[in-house]
Parts: sequence; structure tokens; C-alpha cells
Amino acid sequence: MKLALIGATGLVGREMIKVLEERKFPMDELIPVASERSIGTEIYFCGKVFRVVSMEDALAKKPDIVLLSAGSDVSLNCAPKFAGVGSFVIDNSSTWRMDPTKKLIVPEINGNQLEADDRIIANPNCSTIQMVLALAPLHEAFKIKRVVVSTYQSITGTGKGAVDQLNDEKQNGHSDRMVYPHPIDMNVLPHVDVFLDNDYTKEEMKLVNETKKILSDNTIQVTATCVRLPVEGGHSESVNIEFENDYDIEKIKHLLTEAPGIILQDNPEKNEYPMPLTAHGKDEVFVGRIRRDDTQANTLNMWIVSDNLRKGAATNTIQIAEYVHEHLLVC
Repeated sequence: MKLALIGATGLVGREMIKVLEERKFPMDELIPVASERSIGTEIYFCGKVFRVVSMEDALAKKPDIVLLSAGSDVSLNCAPKFAGVGSFVIDNSSTWRMDPTKKLIVPEINGNQLEADDRIIANPNCSTIQMVLALAPLHEAFKIKRVVVSTYQSITGTGKGAVDQLNDEKQNGHSDRMVYPHPIDMNVLPHVDVFLDNDYTKEEMKLVNETKKILSDNTIQVTATCVRLPVEGGHSESVNIEFENDYDIEKIKHLLTEAPGIILQDNPEKNEYPMPLTAHGKDEVFVGRIRRDDTQANTLNMWIVSDNLRKGAATNTIQIAEYVHEHLLVC
């Protein structure tokens, strides 16, 4: 069983290697791939050394599974090539997410939709994953009409360059390696990804469109404001949910407690609630500050936090790979 990891030297790629090792993913050969300047770089995995190879060399090996985390341009060009040689490609970019011929998968919600001919599988946006994981059991029980979400997103979602900018600003008061249009240290930017013609950002529209696709319900109305903070531990979200049917708070908490991949942290009396600091390095999605919105019928507020490099990217991708390996792959 051969697994190729494209983008092996990036923030998400390195996290994927860590998660693959932690979860003891069953493979015989790891094929790390990165840009030309990284060819030959040593990657340590399960006590062995693997050297980064070129895209062409990886393609020639015809890997069984490909984890693709190298940006939209690479995905658009390379995913069909690997699918063409029989690989299952799990793509972490936005390239294929809204393609009606491709599945957008959070395994706990819709992993069972995958079939043997799904050779390119889309991994959702990090902010979407943590939100829909909490929404899915509530939608099934009470049917969601509308979601208003404001995100508070880690700089790690932008990549290593953003971490470098923040560290420069902390140490020197400025940075010559600007990834954002403004300083990020001691600042908040209501600007995640590029602005679109409707004045929403691309990140905000990902939350709108991907939520409907994953939950298989185009009637859900979603509006979003995405914000970047000088935080490294994970993404946080304030979510206001209007249901068609009334609900009971204790039932909400029970459903979230029983849902796979979720940990309920909701004890205001002891100051217990989700935070990036405590979510960092963990695979679960943490939910708290659950309370009724008294200004509108059948409406709920809650707070959702998750490590965006783990469940928001690496872990969800590898969970998809585990499903493919167990149910679809014939070695």
C-alpha cells in the first residue's frame, strides 16, 4: 500500500505526517512530494527516513492513495493525473469542493457516501468542518433554518508566512515578510481570503456553500463574517442557529455529547468553555457557551473551537483515507 503526500514540507503536510504516525495508518511506503527546491529533503516517519521526490516520480509509482495539500493550482493540474493512474486523491484545497461531480466529506457525517469510483475526494474548509460537525446532529433533530456565524481564525490557516510575520512583529515591531495587508500582532483583521464581488470574502462563502453541500440541504440559510486573529492554537466560531422546531437545551447537550468527534465543554460556573489554547494539538471539535437566544423563537447560541491544522485539515483528510483504505481500496 503506497501513500503519496503532496505538500509534505508545508504546515499542513507536516501535520499530516504526524497524524498518520499517531493513528498508525497502514501503509508500506510513504511517498513525500514537495516543490523542486525541496526534492531530496529528508522526512522522518515511523522511525524511517523518506526523501522528498518530484511529482513525476510520485506519479510513476502509481500510489494507492494521494493526500494533496499544495494549493489549488497544483490540485487542478495533478489530481486528475493521479486519478487517471488509479489513485484515490483526497484534496485539501478548495478546487473540487463545489464541483457537483465530487464528494465533499466529513467522515462522521457523510463518509458513507463514498464509492469506488470517487477518485477525487474533496476535504472541506477548516472552518466549515468544525461547524458542520456540531450542526449535523442538531439539524437531524430540529431542522436548521438559518445560521449566523462569526469566526475568529488562527494565523496558521494562512500558512508559515503568516507565522513568520507575527513572530517578526512580536520581536521587532514590524515585518519585512508581510502576508497580510496590515500588521497582525495586537490586531484583528475582518479579512480572511480574497474579497468577492458581493463584498463577502471567499472564506465566508465557503462556509455558506459547503455547509449546504455537506448537510445535503440547500434550504439552510447561512451568513458569515470571518476574522483573523494573532492566535496559533485553532479557530473559534460564534454560531447562532435558528431551527424550524423548538428544542430543549438539555437535549441539545445530550446530542452533542453523543456525537462522534465532539467534546462538550460547557460549565460557565467553573469558567469551562472551549479555547484555542486547550484545543491545540487535539483532533476533537469542542463546543460550549450553549444558551437560548431569547430574542427569537427556536434559536440557539453556541461557541465552537477546533485546531484548524488537525481536524480542520490533516486529521479529517486522514480519516477519509482510513475510510477509503477500509471500504474501497483493493490491494
